[in-house]
Amino acid sequence: MLEVLEVAAEPTRKRLIQLLGSGERTVTELAGHFPVSRSAISQHLLLLIEAGLLNARKDGRQRYYSLNRAGLARLKKEIESFWNTELDLLATEASQLAAGGQPTASPMAHPGEQP
Repeated sequence: MLEVLEVAAEPTRKRLIQLLGSGERTVTELAGHFPVSRSAISQHLLLLIEAGLLNARKDGRQRYYSLNRAGLARLKKEIESFWNTELDLLATEASQLAAGGQPTASPMAHPGEQP
């Protein structure tokens, strides 16, 4: 399964989610908000569907996109979990520094980065 945080964080996909917050839209309606091709927007929409964040339904020749409420609830839960974990790590590191020790490296740090 696709990493929902990674998929939703990309700027174009984040904006698509925001646009769909006001209701169902077609790819043509959505593409009008971006300086890229309709085909590129379709690819972004496909990734959002695969990540479980959007629904698509076909009506005649049109395909309509809408938010998947269950998928967004899962995204919200993952964001909250991420921030809770990071805040817990920061609190632990602050306590270690206050006690005169060295903080442990955050598991979220990238190789070569200083904590």
